[in-house]
Amino acid sequence: MKNDMNFSCKDCKYYLPVDVFRGICKKSKEKILPDDPFCRDGEKIPKCRFCQNYTPEKDFLGKCRGAIFAYPDMVAVKCAGFEWVQ
Repeated sequence: MKNDMNFSCKDCKYYLPVDVFRGICKKSKEKILPDDPFCRDGEKIPKCRFCQNYTPEKDFLGKCRGAIFAYPDMVAVKCAGFEWVQ
């Protein structure tokens, strides 16, 4: 398994975490849970687990380009090597 491509609210650029258990949608201003289903107005945010260069090794840890440890939910907005998994 290369990457888990199931998207949830926590994978959206409009998700604003309030704490570990809940958040707010910046677009609709509604209270949401991080694991709520991705809505049709959502926009995917680049994360390591969605990158072509990420290889999972354990449940919550992997490697970027086979050398650098990375967390799957680490936001990769400023990563120069980020490439969406096809």
